[in-house]
Amino acid sequence: FFLPPVPLSFQIIVDDDDSKVWSLYDAGPRSIRCPLIFLPPVSGTADVFFQQILALTGWGYRVIALQYPVYWDHLEFCDGFRKLLDHLQLDKVHLFGASLGGFLAQKFAEYTHKSPRVQSLILCNSFSDTSIFNQTWTANSFWLMPAFMLKKIVLGNFASGPLDPEMADGIDFMVDRLESLGQSELASRLTLNCQNSYVEPHKIRDIPVTIMDVFDQSALSTEAKEEMYKLYPNARRAHLKTGGNFPYLCRSAEVNLYIQIHLLQFHGTRYAAIDPSMVSAEELEVQKISLHTSNEQDEQ
Repeated sequence: FFLPPVPLSFQIIVDDDDSKVWSLYDAGPRSIRCPLIFLPPVSGTADVFFQQILALTGWGYRVIALQYPVYWDHLEFCDGFRKLLDHLQLDKVHLFGASLGGFLAQKFAEYTHKSPRVQSLILCNSFSDTSIFNQTWTANSFWLMPAFMLKKIVLGNFASGPLDPEMADGIDFMVDRLESLGQSELASRLTLNCQNSYVEPHKIRDIPVTIMDVFDQSALSTEAKEEMYKLYPNARRAHLKTGGNFPYLCRSAEVNLYIQIHLLQFHGTRYAAIDPSMVSAEELEVQKISLHTSNEQDEQ
């Protein structure tokens, strides 16, 4: 029986500005030098990935869940994130980004393409061009808005109507996390989410990518999804029939399995995110078959 190390909670400052504090949970074997790092959406904090931290560390993976400080442009974020990886003495990492987190993960891969720091990407309900939100013209005014207005903008993208209990609980949890964010945190994230920018695919085309999205209601339009498929024609696709905006909360078993399948290609290399003694390909194969079977049953 493997007992994962208790997640260590840190607050780290890597910029000259000591108000820029990164909060993170670092869990799993410290001997792993290429962990999986989670980047949250606009409304999220580091702990929205608690289901992934618990499950993946139990299987022997090292995972780090982050909460970024206040940054007002993508270049500033990328520079801060690079300094954080330097501070943690991590040369290369795998990135799981949800929504805005996925966009920032792509921008960071692009930013470091000459001296690569990103070994692979898992992009969950994410996008490659901020113009899809039709708010590039308001992006520069978010810093002026009071917190309640910013929260209203974010909540407008949350699912409404009848939901199954897991999805309702997931939304309640995210609303709670949203309430914990201050005005400057929210304003900066919405600015990053909406200021005019897009991913340059030729700079990151050699990075293995898994695109994870849902078939039910989410804030992402069909056009945005199609654009992602076009941008990464060789990406693996992890489709969830349901899960809304936050599948890592309400469909965590499926999400965790897709993460394992993605990371399987690095087992046995120096970029493995898992303790070598914990690798069990047979067990993963059984899980893949069970997922396939349950999906088939859902379709019948």
